[in-house]
Amino acid sequence: MATYKIAVIGGDGTGPEVTVEAIKVMDAAADKFGFKVDKTEFDFGGERYKRTGETLPDSGVEELRKFDAILLGAIGHPDVKPGILEKGILLSARFELDQYINLRPVRLYPGVETPLKDKGPEEIDYVVVRENTGDLYTGAGGFTLKGTPHETAIQTAMYTRFQVDRCLKYAFEYARKYGKKARGKGKENTLGLVGKTNVLTFVYDLWERAFHEMGQNEYPEIRRDYYHVDATCMWMIKNPEWFDVLVTGNMFGDIITDLGAITQGGMGIAAGGNINPEGVSMFEPIGGSAPKYTGQGVINPLAAICAMQMMLQTLGEETAAEKIEEAVKTVTATKLKSLAAGRMGYSTSQVGDLVADLVAQ
Repeated sequence: MATYKIAVIGGDGTGPEVTVEAIKVMDAAADKFGFKVDKTEFDFGGERYKRTGETLPDSGVEELRKFDAILLGAIGHPDVKPGILEKGILLSARFELDQYINLRPVRLYPGVETPLKDKGPEEIDYVVVRENTGDLYTGAGGFTLKGTPHETAIQTAMYTRFQVDRCLKYAFEYARKYGKKARGKGKENTLGLVGKTNVLTFVYDLWERAFHEMGQNEYPEIRRDYYHVDATCMWMIKNPEWFDVLVTGNMFGDIITDLGAITQGGMGIAAGGNINPEGVSMFEPIGGSAPKYTGQGVINPLAAICAMQMMLQTLGEETAAEKIEEAVKTVTATKLKSLAAGRMGYSTSQVGDLVADLVAQ
């Protein structure tokens, strides 16, 4: 029987509440499908920072390296200046643990409203693979003459071939295993590169050359498409059914994944994974800490449950992950009035119970 060591970081605001429900469903899946989960909780977040001044200390990073995966609730505290916790915990973990893939499914579940006219679950069903360690996020750059009328700010987008290749390899492998053809929903598995080769003629020239070289030599059965990022944003609204798996750099990925989230019903259902395929990955709901709802039992836990589902899939518990996803679809289609906090028709705990009960059947 497989045993997985999972680090649990409830974090701030409603993060601990939704994490409890994700763990409830995970435990039901473990009982049903015959694996064990050894959970260890960590208190990284705003309250710890207020007490100690620490965000994610070096000792904490070393502790997290010992786990198979990390389940995160939310980071963001109303009493802490924005950016301190996000950079000190989230970005620090991503860089220190080399979580070089950000994986964001964009899937509209049955019963969930989308702002896109005449689009439903069949049309909104694709995945974005975002490179998670390079680009403008590396901090290369600075100021000259800061505070004067002539000050100049420079922030440089940087990529190495190594970073690009390993991200592309993950994306091709993901398309091969989970693309629409692999799931019986299309005639071919397709990987689309999202870039801006007509303007960013260095960075995305590197991406495009690497993309086609790898595809031709190692993944000839996977169809390759290229989309400019601005056109991608239009097509995500007009024709989301065109997409299967998309791969892109850090900055563009940051933007298009949030656009994708609103088309799938908003942050109450969007989940993501920060993945190191050779190391420790971290999975989280995207919606944030929502501090105004803390302790009320009204927040939607489905995004956290979906993040946990992604975690089990990444760990290799495919059957359990499929069962959880089907349970979530059943709940959205037949039970919930809305995904919005306080308007679901059920409490946070009751929604967790609904999903857990279906998984256990």
